[in-house]
Amino acid sequence: MIRRLSAVDRAPLLALEALAQSGASGQQLEEALADEQAWVLGDWQGDALAGYALVAKLPFDAELQAIGVRPDCQGQGIGRRLLDEVIAMATGWQAERLLLEVRAGNQRAIALYRQVGFQEDGRRKGYYPAANGATGREDALLMSRTLA
Repeated sequence: MIRRLSAVDRAPLLALEALAQSGASGQQLEEALADEQAWVLGDWQGDALAGYALVAKLPFDAELQAIGVRPDCQGQGIGRRLLDEVIAMATGWQAERLLLEVRAGNQRAIALYRQVGFQEDGRRKGYYPAANGATGREDALLMSRTLA
């Protein structure tokens, strides 16, 4: 079941992010839980939080700021369900576009975003620190999807 998370969901949200490592900071997630212009959606599997998405309402657009799925729940369609809900929400907000950025090496996420109509708009060179203890930096892909 997907629902909007609130302050009472803080502990399971922070625990999930520690496992999912989507790149959202604890402070960012805590602030989003209290912000009327940001929604944190959670996908619950029974009593366990299996995935979350953080989306912010901007003046003309919406931005998917983070999406994370527990590693043991990946490949079950949770990310897609959350993404579909984010698209529906942003459409309801009458946002013109849904924006996001993703590590250039995260091919699984990029494939999912392309499946639901995201296009690459640009690239930020060396934006992210290298993942998994590697050296150097990694590019960020900037992607968007027009909303009807």
